[in-house]
Amino acid sequence: MKQVDGEKLLASLGPGANELKGRLTPDAPMDRVTWFQAGGLAELMFQPHDVDDLVAFLKLLPEEVPLTVVGVGSNLLVRDGGIPGVVVRLSAKGFGQVELAGENLIRAGAICPDKHISAMAMDNNIGGFHFYYGIPGSIGGAVRMNAGANGGDTSERLVEVEAVDRKGNIVRLSKAEMGYSYRHSSAASDLIFTHATFEGYPEDKAKIRADMDAVRHHRETVQPVKEKTGGSTFKNPEGHSAWELIDEAGCRGLMIGGAQMSSLHCNFMINVGHATGYDLEYLGETVRQRVFENAGVKLEWEIKRLGIFMPGREVKPFMGVTTG
Repeated sequence: MKQVDGEKLLASLGPGANELKGRLTPDAPMDRVTWFQAGGLAELMFQPHDVDDLVAFLKLLPEEVPLTVVGVGSNLLVRDGGIPGVVVRLSAKGFGQVELAGENLIRAGAICPDKHISAMAMDNNIGGFHFYYGIPGSIGGAVRMNAGANGGDTSERLVEVEAVDRKGNIVRLSKAEMGYSYRHSSAASDLIFTHATFEGYPEDKAKIRADMDAVRHHRETVQPVKEKTGGSTFKNPEGHSAWELIDEAGCRGLMIGGAQMSSLHCNFMINVGHATGYDLEYLGETVRQRVFENAGVKLEWEIKRLGIFMPGREVKPFMGVTTG
């Protein structure tokens, strides 16, 4: 049963679509985008050439068409029924640059890998960005969710975000306007982040390199970095470590279909074979249920889940035991 119809949606954009410089792909397979390598089709994917191209596309797009933005796909679980409407995936050519923007200031495109910020900072003796070296994602996602690791997070370094809203207007937001909290921002959900500016501080290059090496060693030692994974599956509840709760609930190595909670780091979910989006989400909700039953703690997903379920393959929060 086909869940999406990209050709019909593409035709609805009218002749103005022919003027766009970016790539329009009907029925785009999301398993080629996500690091889990699982999930259904995006009804229509648009990869804009640059900000002007993105603005032009949004002015063409009818308001009733759902719009979803994805980055490099590292922290993303797509359901098997696909993603209705349009998926915007920013291109590396138009949104992947990183450059100095002043003394101790770095400006990066939203699709720029987090670790490239760390490298740029080290090369220019700018401290405060070593933590990005251990986050397998892009700046747009980091800004949206206040990504952090190894004692640092995005809100500490952010100065300003540039974005485009659903109607194609260019906006800028300060750090205060992002409304940051732990792994969350209160910025409007329809904003498409295009660039961000960060500020560090002067620091010796040798010190920066040592901090980055420590992050890399920790990540390679305790995380399944060579597997098909989405990074940390659940947020750390206040006063707890998610992995400890998962381990105590007996879920280390737990497997459903082709999905498994890593034996190396049990807050990492991995695709060990040909896992479907259903396998992955069902496993995650099973873990949430068992942790709740064992410790009375409700784990919250850190991985972003998108799309619709295949008929008969729905996954209920907490497997129907309670709501989360």
